[in-house]
Amino acid sequence: LFMKKKVLLGMSGGVDSSVAAILLLDMGYDVTGVTMKLRPDKYMSNSETGGCCSIDDISDARRVAYKLGIEHIVMNFTDVFSEKVIDYFVSEYVNGRTPNPCVACNQYIKFDALLNRAITLGFDYIATGHYANVVYDNNLSRWLLKKSKSAKDQSYFLYGMTQEQLSHTLFPLSDYEKPQIRKIADEYGLNVASKPDSQEICFVENNNHANFIEKYTGKKSIPGNFIDVNGNVLGKHNGIVNYTIGQRRGLGIAMGKHMYVTKIDAGNNTITLGENGMQYSSQLTARNLNFIPFDTLKSPLTVTAKIRYRSQPVVADLTPIDNNRICVNFKEPQKSITPGQYIVFYDGDVVVGGGIIE
Repeated sequence: LFMKKKVLLGMSGGVDSSVAAILLLDMGYDVTGVTMKLRPDKYMSNSETGGCCSIDDISDARRVAYKLGIEHIVMNFTDVFSEKVIDYFVSEYVNGRTPNPCVACNQYIKFDALLNRAITLGFDYIATGHYANVVYDNNLSRWLLKKSKSAKDQSYFLYGMTQEQLSHTLFPLSDYEKPQIRKIADEYGLNVASKPDSQEICFVENNNHANFIEKYTGKKSIPGNFIDVNGNVLGKHNGIVNYTIGQRRGLGIAMGKHMYVTKIDAGNNTITLGENGMQYSSQLTARNLNFIPFDTLKSPLTVTAKIRYRSQPVVADLTPIDNNRICVNFKEPQKSITPGQYIVFYDGDVVVGGGIIE
């Protein structure tokens, strides 16, 4: 007898993952929806009715699953989420870096903890509503991650995926634009068809990360000095967790000209400000690397690179330094290269890999 391949689909309660269920069913898969409980209860306010893994989102996912005739379950990943995402998020800010918790969540939760749970339960694949594409390259004998054709491409957030993870992952939204997804949801009468996308960090209330960090650590952020590139004191800052590289607004200091955060030194509790132009750099080092078409970078390679999700890809030369660090030289200076953020490399629409900006 022909046995349908079993897919565990991450359902956030949003329109993307809901339509992913429809598309997977149309492809002939046996689909089970799962909503992951990620945030510990203490980080969910009493008044909260929306946001990632809230009661509303679980209810929306469950209603969609019922309407489509598929099973829906809820899995608790709060412990691993606290360790791998929230602890990391706080530690990075406290140490003067700017984290990206969505990338960490994909690496450690969705495509690690969830995938492992799925395989243990007998599923063949996991699937999500990400806009990206997975293909197998016969010449390389490797799985490749590619950009989606959609303007909403999210391959940047997925650069850390391994060969094992790619081989067990489906991205059914790969070839669709967001308006098409909403149209499909509307045609099926799904209540989430016009539901807005989540834009904020799911565990940070009111998008106030500094306030969250103070509550989480139980410590007030210690004020320190703004300095210039020569070490001259320019004024006082309110604690380094309140600032990020390239920031100009909200510095609370009047200089008579635009000044930008160019360096955050957690050890000395200082923030260096520079004039316009000083926030540009042509070089960076990156660590914690992951490559997809090959295991390690052994010789120089020219790619296009993005230093943040919404930045434009630019030509860059990669040079290996040691096993897990590389030097990246850009053809044109880049604005506000930020330690802690992720740099992702491309060859056309193929994701070469990426790492953490050091």
